Amino acid sequence: MNEPPHSFVSLVIAIANVPQDQQRKFSRLVRPATIQKGKHFVSAGELPKSVAFVKKGLFRYYYPTSEGEELTKGFFPEGNVLSSYSAMVEKRGSYFTIEALEDSAVEIVDFNELQKLFAENTLWSSFLIVLLQKGFIAKEEREREFLLFNAAERYQAFLKRYPNLESRIKQSIVASYIGIAPESLSRLKKSFT
Repeated sequence: MNEPPHSFVSLVIAIANVPQDQQRKFSRLVRPATIQKGKHFVSAGELPKSVAFVKKGLFRYYYPTSEGEELTKGFFPEGNVLSSYSAMVEKRGSYFTIEALEDSAVEIVDFNELQKLFAENTLWSSFLIVLLQKGFIAKEEREREFLLFNAAERYQAFLKRYPNLESRIKQSIVASYIGIAPESLSRLKKSFT
């Protein structure tokens, strides 16, 4: 298994053949930040203004419902990029919340500054395409699971996609991710033992 990138710049280098002068320009845009457990990087309804790279910690994306439920969309541990991309592109509020599940260290880049950098040199297109492809593939896999898999298969898919993550997440959040009640998850887990 490959180690995740340790910084936003190392992610850029791993994804695209970006010359050093462009790497330096990108690294000047990066600012470190910490986000405490339970705090939000983006809140639903808020116009997001930046993207972040997860150096340490864990985040989840969730949709809050009008009934007060939280429907978990996905998890983002170390080495991943956080963003509400469509909201930034469309200049509207985010449909979902990005919450820190652990005290986390991130590297943040302002989206407008990133767009200016991307406009300077077309080589950044390959970087953006790879990130968007990864997001699209994850979205397609998730939709397939909900349309075709039963709860046990969705739970197994969660364990495969996020190995060693279950111990870092409350069971109610895992249940939310696979689309069942926490009590149903307890019963499901007992059936595997």
